[in-house]
Amino acid sequence: MTEDHVNESIAAENDWAATETAYGEEAAAPQRTRRRFGVPRALRSKTLIVAVLVVLALISGGAASWVYFKQYRPDQLTDAGVARAVVSAASDGTVAVMSYSPDTLDKDFAAARAHLTGNFLSYYNQLTQQMMSPAARQKSIKTSAHVMRAAVKDLHPDSAVVLVFVDQNTSTKDSPDSTMTPSSVLVSMARVNDNWLITEFEPV
Repeated sequence: MTEDHVNESIAAENDWAATETAYGEEAAAPQRTRRRFGVPRALRSKTLIVAVLVVLALISGGAASWVYFKQYRPDQLTDAGVARAVVSAASDGTVAVMSYSPDTLDKDFAAARAHLTGNFLSYYNQLTQQMMSPAARQKSIKTSAHVMRAAVKDLHPDSAVVLVFVDQNTSTKDSPDSTMTPSSVLVSMARVNDNWLITEFEPV
């Protein structure tokens, strides 16, 4: 081998070494960058765990809310205590609607209206003004009602139907001795501002 060939071989080897060094530094650069600016693996794992726990907490919170509003809360609104309140409201309203005296008509009708709502309230106002009030004054009609029994027929969080058995004593100017008439009424109720009010009054 001549001296020129030896020099060319040495130059080629130097060029190859320089190329390897350059590629090696370029390949190592991202790793150094990750070590310098990247998130440590342990910290990334903790962050992931925290994120998963937050998601699980949100899911469990949503599930708890669903159970409360879809199951527990409706059960609270239709339990035995609510049923007793509905029966009491229906009974008091029935007595108020079916009891009045010619001497206290305005007061009696106002007391009854306090137990009513919706279309039935409008109907009752019309009925008392056009029929009941003139007839009661003209014939001195006096009635008093007494609830014998009452039971919930249907109960929902914001509505109910109560079957009421009632005795009504009635006297008039022509028949001063009172006459007792038993009857039964389906009283539909609605919850309005946490008060149970009558929406329908159907004799059966």
